[in-house]
Amino acid sequence: MSHDPHHQAVPQELVYKLHDKPPFVQSLFAAIQHLLALFVAVITPPLIICQTLGIPAADTSHIISMSLFITGVASFIQMKRFGPVGTGLLSIQGTSFNFLGPIIASGLAMKDGGVTTEAMLAAIFGTALLAAPTEMILSRFLHLARRVISPLVSGIIVTLIGLTLIQLGLTSIGGGFGAIAGGTFGALDNLALAGTVLGIIILMNRSRNPYVRLSSILVAMVTGTLLAWTMGKLAPLEGSLPSMAFPIPLQYGLGFDASLFIPLVLVFLITALEGIGDTTATSEVSGEPVSGPVYMRRLKGCVLGDGINSSLASVFNTFPVSTFSQNNGVIQMTGVASRHVGFFVAGILVLMGLFPAISTLVQRIPEPVLGGATLVMFGSIAAAGVRILSRERLDRRALFIMAISFGMGLGIAQRPDILQFMPELIKNVFSSGIAAGGITAILMNLIMPLSRPQAEEAAETQQA
Repeated sequence: MSHDPHHQAVPQELVYKLHDKPPFVQSLFAAIQHLLALFVAVITPPLIICQTLGIPAADTSHIISMSLFITGVASFIQMKRFGPVGTGLLSIQGTSFNFLGPIIASGLAMKDGGVTTEAMLAAIFGTALLAAPTEMILSRFLHLARRVISPLVSGIIVTLIGLTLIQLGLTSIGGGFGAIAGGTFGALDNLALAGTVLGIIILMNRSRNPYVRLSSILVAMVTGTLLAWTMGKLAPLEGSLPSMAFPIPLQYGLGFDASLFIPLVLVFLITALEGIGDTTATSEVSGEPVSGPVYMRRLKGCVLGDGINSSLASVFNTFPVSTFSQNNGVIQMTGVASRHVGFFVAGILVLMGLFPAISTLVQRIPEPVLGGATLVMFGSIAAAGVRILSRERLDRRALFIMAISFGMGLGIAQRPDILQFMPELIKNVFSSGIAAGGITAILMNLIMPLSRPQAEEAAETQQA
């Protein structure tokens, strides 16, 4: 989820390098630490999308199972490296938060238009399948893409993704859309639950022990769910559980939603740049090169793999995936950079996806508990965007581009109805705050002349 292309951490002494095979027990122990770091981040996007769009429990359970299953398969493809596809590093993939805003906006619009749940899911998965090749094509032209989508542009878009999602986190804290309809939104017991979760995360992040910080969100959500159970706020289990969840390709069919296409293409572009940052960080903490032909092959392999894996996700009825950065922290902390450990992680995730009991339990996490945790996650995305921006030379030109892009993006995210009299095409392109702000940032970056030092720097880079 985060991106640190320029971060120069000196890798600590690695206990196991990239191609080492640690003994079974050590591999399993390291794999469990990776799972602790990523489990909540994998299940949360499908859970939020399904809860917000009012998708029936059985379908929600299946979609969450498929998210775990595809996360395992996608991670294996990235780590194993098939021809030009994949990084060959301990790169974990997972369901991406970046796509939440556009998917939810499009789903709610379809629901308001009276579209059935099946048709809505078909349109979301079909549009994502059409937009995913963006990354596959981009992987062949990476050197050119970095010029159009500069760090300034990607910083603005990542910040916008975080800021536009915070509203969703707050809705969950108050009890979700069901509570708004039922008139109990913001009830004190909901706020107390969310506050407890948030408090535990803050307390655990005060610790100097990296393991404690790493598992803070998972521990807080488990504690919050147990507390909700004692308060009688846990939904009872409905019906009997299927024993296995089998991946069924295109279960809902395929459709297309025009207003979702452009925002998804934009988010795929940003996800590709994020993958570049994450792969750089993984190379660095794994003691692998961060320049030269091997490194460039890895970057292209990461972005190509991202696109192929997101297409697979659409085919197997779940949402697009991206590279996770949490795992770079785990590699640095444990000193285990072995791909062998990554294969354990992938295998465990695939197994978790095949047993629906896990996704059924996940589905019962109360909205306020989810809200307390996602507020931190969404805030972290915005903070990661600010970090990218902080590395840029924030001169008059950069501040002007930021001002107009944030104004457009946040403005349209808050008042989308301002476009109601616009032609359908403009409405489709600019309906999401991320798309409006992102397109503005790209155009402004091309229109506004560079300052003299920047122009000289750009000329030098081109010559090099």
